[in-house]
Amino acid sequence: MKKSDKKKRKPLFSKTSSLRSYIWISFIVFTFAILGLLWFFQYLLLETYYSSMKTDQLVKMAESISATGEYQSHKSLGNTIRNEAFRNSVCIVVTDTLGNPLMFENMLGSSSMLERDISENFGTMLYGLKSDYEHGQSDIMTQHFENEDYGSKGILVVSSFRFQGEDMYIYIESSLEMIDATSDIIKTQLFYITIILFELAFIITLFISSRLSKPITNITNTAKRFAEGDYTAKFEDSSYVETKELAKVLDKARKEVSKVSDLRRDLIANVSHDLRTPLTIIKSYAEMIKDISGNNPAKRDEHLQVIIDESDRLSALVSSLMELSKLESGNMELEYSVFSINEKLDEVMQRYALLCENDGYDITLEKDEDRVCKADVPKLEQVLYNLINNAVNYCGEGKKISVKQINKDNSVRIEVHDDGAGIPKDQLPLIFDRYYRNERHKRDKVGTGLGLSIVKEILKMHNFPFGVSSEEGKGSVFWFEIVLNGEK
Repeated sequence: MKKSDKKKRKPLFSKTSSLRSYIWISFIVFTFAILGLLWFFQYLLLETYYSSMKTDQLVKMAESISATGEYQSHKSLGNTIRNEAFRNSVCIVVTDTLGNPLMFENMLGSSSMLERDISENFGTMLYGLKSDYEHGQSDIMTQHFENEDYGSKGILVVSSFRFQGEDMYIYIESSLEMIDATSDIIKTQLFYITIILFELAFIITLFISSRLSKPITNITNTAKRFAEGDYTAKFEDSSYVETKELAKVLDKARKEVSKVSDLRRDLIANVSHDLRTPLTIIKSYAEMIKDISGNNPAKRDEHLQVIIDESDRLSALVSSLMELSKLESGNMELEYSVFSINEKLDEVMQRYALLCENDGYDITLEKDEDRVCKADVPKLEQVLYNLINNAVNYCGEGKKISVKQINKDNSVRIEVHDDGAGIPKDQLPLIFDRYYRNERHKRDKVGTGLGLSIVKEILKMHNFPFGVSSEEGKGSVFWFEIVLNGEK
C-alpha cells in the first residue's frame, strides 16, 4: 500500500503545470514565507530580543556612569544620574560600601523594586545584590526578576566605581512591562495584518499570474494556428519586453517558413516544368521516328539527336538536384589541393571557346599576378562554370561577359561581370536561394536553374566569402574570394 500511495502522490509543481498556476502558487508560497518570518520574529522572538537589547542598554549605561574621570563633584555625578534616569525611564541608586543610599533617581514610579527596598526593607535587596556582585567574576552583574505585586518583569544591573577615593556601587533597574503591552498590541495587529495580506495576496497573485500568462497564452494560440498551416497568423505582443522579443522572433520565423513554403511550391512547379518539357519532347520525337522518319536515315538521326540532347538535359537536372541535396545535407567532404589560379582560369575559359565562336558571345578574361591557392579543385571549377553559365543566361543582347582576377593581401577575388538587365535590390538577398527564380528575366539557356544554389553551398563549405552587386539596366557582378592558406 505504501508503494502505491507514493506513486499516486503528485509534486506541487508538476512538469505539466500551467504557467498561470505555477506563478500563482509561487506567489502564495512566497506570501506564506514572509508572514511566517513576521510571526516568528514578532510573536516568538520579540520579548527575547527586546530583553537582550534592554540588558545591553543598561550595561552600557552602567559603564558610562562608572567613568569616574568625568565627575568633578557630587553635583556633576548627580546630574549625570538624573539625566540617564529621565532619558531611559529607569531607576538608579548609588550607595557606599555599607549600602547606604547616596543618590537616588526613580523614573519607574511606585513599581520600582529598588525604591520599595529602600523605603520598606532598609536595603535588604541592595545588600543581597551587592553580595552577589562581590562574589561574581564580572565587573557588571545583570539579573532578571519578576515583580509579583505588580505582575511585571524587570532587569537589574549592578556595578561599582571609585569616586573621590571611595568605592561606590550603582544599581540600575528597568521594567519590561512596556514590552508586554507592546507585544500584545503587535500580536493583535499581526493577526489582522495576516488576514488582510493573505486576502490581498490571493487577489493580487491571481491578477498577476493571469496577466503574466496571458501573452504566453496568446502566443501559444497563434503558434497552434501557425502549426495547422495558417501562415497569416501573426505573432503580436506588447505587454513585456521579453514576450515582445519572443513574438518578433516567432513572427520572423513565420515569415521565413511562409516564404520557404511559397518558394518550395514554386520550385516544384519549376522542376515539374523542366522535367515535363524534355519528357514531352522525347515522347514526341520518339513518335515521329515511329510514324514518319523511321525509314529516313537523315530525319531519323536528327530526331534521335534531339532525344539524346533532351535526355542529357533531363539527366543534368536530376544530377543537379541530387548534388544540391548532398551539399546541403553536409554529407560531402572537400578534398583540398594546391593549384595555380592563372592556369585554372585559362583552363575554364577554353571550355567556352566554341560557344563564343558559334553563338557570338564575347567572354574575356582579365588576370592578375599568378597565385598558388588551396581548395577542392573540381568543386571550385563547378563554381566558375556555374557563374559563367549564369552570366551567359542573363548577359543580354550584347552577349558580353568578363571574368576578372583581383589579387588582395590575403585572398584572390574572382568577379564575373555581365551586361544584362540587372537584378532589383529587393531581390538581391534571394538570388542564391535554391527556391528562387526571377520571373522578370528569361529562363536559362545553359544549366538547370540550380547553379547559384550549388555555388552558395560549395563556397560555404570552403568558408569563402561571396556575393553579388547589381544595378538594373547595367548588369550584375557575381564574386567570390579564395582565401589564401584556406583561412578566412
